[in-house]
Formats: sequence, structure tokens, C-alpha cells
Amino acid sequence: MPSIRKLKKDIDLLVFEVISDCFTFGALHPDNQAEEVSGIISDAVTLRNDLIHRVNNPAGSGDPKAVRSHFRLIEKDLFVETDKLCSRLSDLHGKGK
Repeated sequence: MPSIRKLKKDIDLLVFEVISDCFTFGALHPDNQAEEVSGIISDAVTLRNDLIHRVNNPAGSGDPKAVRSHFRLIEKDLFVETDKLCSRLSDLHGKGK
């Protein structure tokens, strides 16, 4: 299990990469799907805030196995949800053609 500090940095890095990709897409395709892109950005910010909150408030803090399981679930959710956001952005690119 990575340290809490590293996990928070990974959360910020991945979510901000998704947001950066959204801004790049918006700059390259200014007329296409502006509302959908802003929705993806909003969902990314919500995801980041939720994950950081979960990192700061671990469930079952008395049991080391429960804490490890909690942080593994956060890490898994980070990768799954950022992948979903990237897929949504990729789908917008396919629609714009």
C-alpha cells in the first residue's frame, strides 16, 4: 500500500490530467459539446473531492486490515473512475466527426 501522501498526489495527478485533457479538447473543438466537456470536468472535480475525503476519513481505523482494504478500494476507484471519465471524453471526440 502506498503512503497516504503518495495516494493523494496520485489522485490529484490523474484527475488533473483528465481536466487538462478536457481543456485541450475544448480548445481544439470550441464549437462541439461544450456542455458535455464541462460536465466531465465537474464530475472529475467531484471525484477528486470524494476520494480525498475518503482518504482523510478512513473507515475502521482500529483494524489494520480494514484500513488497508479501505485504501486499496480508494486506489481501485481512482483508476476505474478516471478511466470512465477518459472514455466519456473519447466518446465526445467520436461524436464530433
